[in-house]
Formats: sequence, structure tokens, C-alpha cells
Amino acid sequence: MKPYAVIGAGPMGLCTVRNLSKYGIPCVGFEIHSDVGGLWDIDSPTSTMYESAHLISSKKMTEFAEFPMKDSVAQFPHHAELKQYFRDYAQEFGLYDYYEFNTEVVRCERRGDDWKITTRCNGEEQTRIFGGLLIANGTLHHPNVPELPGEFAGELLHSKDYRDPAIFDGKRVLLVGCGNSGADIAVDAAHRAKSVDLSLRRGYYFLPKFIGGKPTDAVGGKIKLPRWLQQRISAAISKLMLGRPSQYGLPEPDYKMFESHPVVNSLVLHHIGHGDIHPRKDIASIDGHTVTFKDGFSADYDMVMLATGYKLHYPFIDQAELNWQGFAPRLYLNVFHPEYDNLFLMGMVEAAGLGWEGRNEQAELVALYIRQLSYGASSAEALRQVKREKALVRADGGMNYLDLERMAYYVHKDSYLKALRSHTADLKRDLSPRDTEQLVTSAGAA
Repeated sequence: MKPYAVIGAGPMGLCTVRNLSKYGIPCVGFEIHSDVGGLWDIDSPTSTMYESAHLISSKKMTEFAEFPMKDSVAQFPHHAELKQYFRDYAQEFGLYDYYEFNTEVVRCERRGDDWKITTRCNGEEQTRIFGGLLIANGTLHHPNVPELPGEFAGELLHSKDYRDPAIFDGKRVLLVGCGNSGADIAVDAAHRAKSVDLSLRRGYYFLPKFIGGKPTDAVGGKIKLPRWLQQRISAAISKLMLGRPSQYGLPEPDYKMFESHPVVNSLVLHHIGHGDIHPRKDIASIDGHTVTFKDGFSADYDMVMLATGYKLHYPFIDQAELNWQGFAPRLYLNVFHPEYDNLFLMGMVEAAGLGWEGRNEQAELVALYIRQLSYGASSAEALRQVKREKALVRADGGMNYLDLERMAYYVHKDSYLKALRSHTADLKRDLSPRDTEQLVTSAGAA
């Protein structure tokens, strides 16, 4: 079997290489930075991390099952702790041996049934042929920069540019958008800026990080509830613990809980309640330093920070190769191409509570599929047919996700994992007892 190429050494790339190696599939990983960690290594050229960033979900609901985080690691770890976690994970399973670091993937092109991949290292390009391609370069690198209604004369930044709160010192700051990063940055700015305003065009649900001393995502996390009941209970918790957004001068969401990603941050509401952050409406116009909002209020600012999220970005491959439609590629379970059996988009999936273990399960399914397809297993042939027929079917579990670019690859966790596990079980049943014994031994030795 020709080796498969894996792009990226963040959490998704690492667990992809881990599973390929576990199932005996030769592979080579490419990482633009000098070490593993991806987004969580603030020194990586593609990282959009900032100094105060912590994990939004709790460590027990996020970690890899076969590699738990240490007891000394905080419930919501700092990015530096996570960088070390991924380095330890890579060391534990020998993943460094598979990677070429300081290596950028320049182009990926089909050549017959194979992939011709050009990389660049130290200014020199090299082109090689691979039997397959697994893209795991992350989803939070390329900024979504909306067109503003006018020209701003001050500093105009995107949250991707943010690292240290010192940039806010003494400035009149306008934050646009309030996802999880936007809320974090607004709180940082409140401690340093002369003034902080927060402009929102739609409402958000807010959740606290802790309930009764336990991480919110771990409370009832093992209990399977119907989707509609999960939504109602979480919305009720939000209202009970934090109140309604309108009580803080924020717009009310016009959708149900989890139809867009909730903001797991109560500190931003704390600072609004103390007058450290001032809610504003959507922007109507900009003229020089003056911003006018849709309710007619105007104010002058020194800095506008756009916390408007990110777009999927795969600059090294033609979009047509990815079955791209609308905001995102349309792939079965967000990973399987309907036609190509050797092209996979790893980690192009988001869901409340999916964690890295959910992504690891995705990687295991892909590795099993590659292995079993090469052996002509009936289970792999069956999955091959399903992925062709259901590439346009989203594992949304009946959720009516908002028609936003950042929600285009969201799935319902329970529905998604059920489908992953069903296919994985089918593929594993086709493994011979000897193969199964070798895999268990290999996993234990690692």
C-alpha cells in the first residue's frame, strides 16, 4: 500500500496518524510549524490563540479516552497546558516519527487514482505521490471579515490578530460579535481599555462554566435525553443561572438552544452588569472614528475588533475536489467524499460535547475503512455505497441550525456518534480474530 499523506499536527491530525498507524496504514504527516499542537500552540504561524485562552469545554468531556489529562491540569485548561498535552500524546504513541515539520503543503492534485502532493521546506519544494490524502489542518485559521458600512480611521483588527490585552490600554474599543472568543476578548479589554462597547446583530444563549462546583458540560453529560428535552433543560439552566440576555441590554436569541453554538462565559455578563462593557446594536454606518448604530446611537472609537469567526480554508486543493457546495464541502459524516475513496476531510465537524474523543472515533472509522477496503471486506463495500448515496444527508438529529457559515458543518453529537459507531462495529466484525488480537496488542504496547 502506498503511504497516505496527513496534513496537520493539531489534535485531529495527531489522532488521525495514531489510528492509521494502529491499523497498519503507512502514512506521512506534514506540519507547517516546528512541533505538534496546531491551534493550541500559540507560537505556530497558523494559530489564532490568545494569551488568556482556555478550553471552553471541560477536560474530562474533551480529552482522548486512551490518554486522560493529568489530575494537576485545570478543569478548563489554559492553552499552554493543552500544548504540552498534545506533545505528551504524540510522544506516548510515537507520532513524532511520522511527521515532517516546518513543512508547508503547497498543492494537492489528483494523478490517476493517487495524489500528487507538493510541499515546501526551507524554501525548497518537493513533489511526491501518495495513495491517499487526509486533510486535518483545522477550521479556525482563516478569518471571516465582513464588509463594514464605511471606512474606519482607527485600528481595525480581527480576533485572529489578538494575542495580549496590552493592545487595549487606554483605548476606546468596539468589539463586533460575541462568540466564545469574542466574549473572552471583551472581558480582557474591560480590564485595560478606556471603554468597551459590544455590538451584536443577533442574540446568543449564555451558559456558566460551572454548576454546583462541577463543569456545566459534565452535569448530566452521561444521561441520554431526547434532543428537544436537552434544548429545554439547557435553556432553563441558562435563564435560572444567568437570567435573560435582554436583562443585560442584549438581544434575545430568535432560535432554540444549540441551533447556534452557545457562549460558555458568564464573565461578560458580569462586566456588562457592572458597566465595564456596554451593549450596542448592529452597526449602521462608519465615518472616520465615529460609528453609528441602528438605534441611532453614535460614539467614537480608537479600535474596532471583529470577533466574527472563521471560514473553512483549504488553499492547497481545488474546492471542486472537495464536493464544496454553499458554505462547506458536502461529505458523508463530514468526512467521506462521495466518489473518492482516498480523500478525507478530518475534523471538519463541530457539535456540542463532541470533544477530541469524538474526533478520534472519526479517525478510527476512516482508518478502518481504508484498511478494510484494501482487503475487499463487504462492510467496507457497504460503507462505500452509503457514502455515495448520503453525502448530502446531514447528521443534524432534527436540529434546525442557523444558516451561517460557521454552522455549516455542525452536527448533532448523539446522531453523529451513533452513525460513526455503527459503521465502526460493522468494519470491526470483518476483522479476522488474528487481526483483532494484533491490534489490541499494538494498542496496549503503545
